[in-house]
Amino acid sequence: MAKDIRPDGTVAFLPHRLNRHPVVVRGLTANELWVCAGSSGAIGLASGIPLAFMFATIAIVPTAILLAVAAGIFIGGGTLRRLKRGRPETWLYRQLQWWIAVNLPQLAPFTDGHTLVIRSGYWSTRRSKAL
Repeated sequence: MAKDIRPDGTVAFLPHRLNRHPVVVRGLTANELWVCAGSSGAIGLASGIPLAFMFATIAIVPTAILLAVAAGIFIGGGTLRRLKRGRPETWLYRQLQWWIAVNLPQLAPFTDGHTLVIRSGYWSTRRSKAL
């Protein structure tokens, strides 16, 4: 039984479609939905606190969070669905990993971005002459 389980936790003998994460809302998987909702909720909190002080009512904070999460899931889900269309399942995660490795190299070890092949220049597919 243990020999059928791969190192990444997927089961080797199951059909490929059973190892995929299911789409939950607007083309987002559960992990993507949590990230989208969490980040838009944080934006709603950051914008709701100054509004609450400006209008002197605390009820604006949860309202801003709720509106930001709803807008984030609606807009973020549509955007991510368009970005992921026609690409492999792991494209989004590798894209984020690459972006972190290129733009924030100090965080690359936390995302295993240092294992990516990051090279600029021309690649040759022809055989070269022996020296």
